[in-house]
Amino acid sequence: MRTFLDKVWDDHVVCRLGDGMDLLQVDRLVLHELSGSQVVTALRKAGRVPASKQQVFTIIEHLISTYPGRGPTDSASKSGPVMIQATRDASRDWGLNFIDYDDPRQGIAHVVAPERAIAFPGATLVCCDSHTSTVGGVGALAWGIGASEAEHVLATQALAQSKPKSMRVNFNGKLAPGVTAKDMVLALIGQVGAQGGIGYAAEYAGPAVASLPIEGRMTLCNMSVEFSAKYGFVPPDESTIEYLHGREFAPKGEAWDRAAAYWRNLRTDEGAAFDLEVDVDCNALVPQVTWGTSPQQVVAIDARVPLPEDTGDTEARALAIKALDYMQLAPGTPLAGIPIDVAYIGSCTNARLSDLRAAAAVLKGRKVKPGVQAVCVPGSTTVKRDAEAEGLDRIFKDAGFEWHESGCGFCSDIGEGRFAGRRVISTTNRNFEGRQGPKARTHLASPATVAASAVAGCIADARRLA
Repeated sequence: MRTFLDKVWDDHVVCRLGDGMDLLQVDRLVLHELSGSQVVTALRKAGRVPASKQQVFTIIEHLISTYPGRGPTDSASKSGPVMIQATRDASRDWGLNFIDYDDPRQGIAHVVAPERAIAFPGATLVCCDSHTSTVGGVGALAWGIGASEAEHVLATQALAQSKPKSMRVNFNGKLAPGVTAKDMVLALIGQVGAQGGIGYAAEYAGPAVASLPIEGRMTLCNMSVEFSAKYGFVPPDESTIEYLHGREFAPKGEAWDRAAAYWRNLRTDEGAAFDLEVDVDCNALVPQVTWGTSPQQVVAIDARVPLPEDTGDTEARALAIKALDYMQLAPGTPLAGIPIDVAYIGSCTNARLSDLRAAAAVLKGRKVKPGVQAVCVPGSTTVKRDAEAEGLDRIFKDAGFEWHESGCGFCSDIGEGRFAGRRVISTTNRNFEGRQGPKARTHLASPATVAASAVAGCIADARRLA
């Protein structure tokens, strides 16, 4: 009996290196201009060329401005223009699969990869970004790597890895209306802690996962790294196959039939053993919002900011005290009702079309509270275009949101500083000190919760919005 991880791993072993290390074939290398520019520059200086250029995809998405009317090297980062151009030049010189800032396919790498079927079931995919596990939502085995590792993959299309232990997270029960994949993964991190996945590859399973749309599964997998799991995935099923059919880089004709047959056999065998099993009860789950500076510092939206002594052991209590000081919150404060300055919808976690639809459903006919800065950055140009075709952009704009071009935007503070010193409720994945700007205080939540909070001017439950 074998797990999904066993099957995909074994199918990619080129050779056993000893001491628990295997040389793995890498099916897809995705590079963006922030770290990708370093990779292509290093390979050029070494006098080497890509081993398999058709397996390499480069995307301008990290440093490029998201403001309407942006130019080819517009960036809030001082080094951004140079890094953007270096990636562009190398991609064109080598003939890589290149998606530029003005390409209609452009967007955040982890949104574009499944959207274009660059990522697919059973594939190994790497990128110089810690949230590469996002594409595990379509059944890929994907993980983030460093620039030196990416240079090695670019030169060889292989990488040495040690096989992780296996963890299965069983999301049992059924989600109530208004509860989403973002709430599921935040609840999981709150349960197991930010280090609960160290050394593991996480397989997400259970009836609540099976009922999620593929985009929701990508949200789950995106935040695997937030509890220190290097890999996160949902084995492919018929929903996965339906999602990928006909997409740009998906197999065609007879090759599609062969691929789909292979994908159907990748699911974990009945009775396969895992090193660790974790159960999450979704029946009573409600929207989740973080109160601290780690995704593990999370509670239900109708709860109160906890007392430090209620957060766990001595280390957890110390972290709670530090977080409360940074977030300028008092223990016992009801989470709902905490005033906000900024509402942000964007990132590789929650900026797909279904996310924008969920937020727009809350915003329709309503206005952002005066004094609240509200920003929406679609996850890809395709998402932006499709949202505009549905009229979602008009709903956002009429409500008072800024409507940007696609990119990583303000998920992290790359020279903008617009959120500095302000309280932000955000659909992003990280809330550590300064993540969205100096002294920015970020609360992580779902798109619907962020939209409701924008309207209320404080952290608010979309299910209770008048």
